[in-house]
Amino acid sequence: MENKTSKILLICNAVLLLGLIGIYVLHFTGAGTKSKHNAEATAPLQKEGGLTIAYVNTDTLLAKYQYAIDMEKELLAYKDQQEAMGRKQMEQFQNDYQDYLKNGANLTLTQQQNKEAELKQRAERMSTLEQELTAKIMERQMAENTKLLNAIFAFIREYNNENQQFDIILRKTFNDSPTLYLNPAMDITDEIVNGLNEEYKNLKKD
Repeated sequence: MENKTSKILLICNAVLLLGLIGIYVLHFTGAGTKSKHNAEATAPLQKEGGLTIAYVNTDTLLAKYQYAIDMEKELLAYKDQQEAMGRKQMEQFQNDYQDYLKNGANLTLTQQQNKEAELKQRAERMSTLEQELTAKIMERQMAENTKLLNAIFAFIREYNNENQQFDIILRKTFNDSPTLYLNPAMDITDEIVNGLNEEYKNLKKD
């Protein structure tokens, strides 16, 4: 279970990485307002040129965002379901093949030819079944990851727009990050995670 969990988290983080190549810049104009997502937003950290910069630890975000956690569970259940279906089809084919070996001699020549043609067709199907199921699982994962990314990006854009805080928000991960050091004072991960979870909680109530 731990390996499956790590694999799906890795896939989610990989897709998130693609969506956050290097950095993404959030630039807005207009008077600042009090955020409905977070009434006590972190004060922006001033850098050279007057830019305000923050970062989000995406490893932590994926581990604590309830939508990501629920999505992970659903993907694991879907994967188990597809694999079980594949095993069932394979077992059924093996049983039918063994039954034909035992009882095929009792069939007419025409029946034998028809049965052998059927078994051959099913054998060819079995040879590609694993690849088809894997592709189906990956397609589902990519679709769910896209929904996850859209939810995160949309929230961050709205959060930043309402708070009028940051010109640049960086991505930080344990395994692959474009930065060697980030001042902890720039970390807004908890704010983003709390806001995302509150939003998700409210959506589930509807």
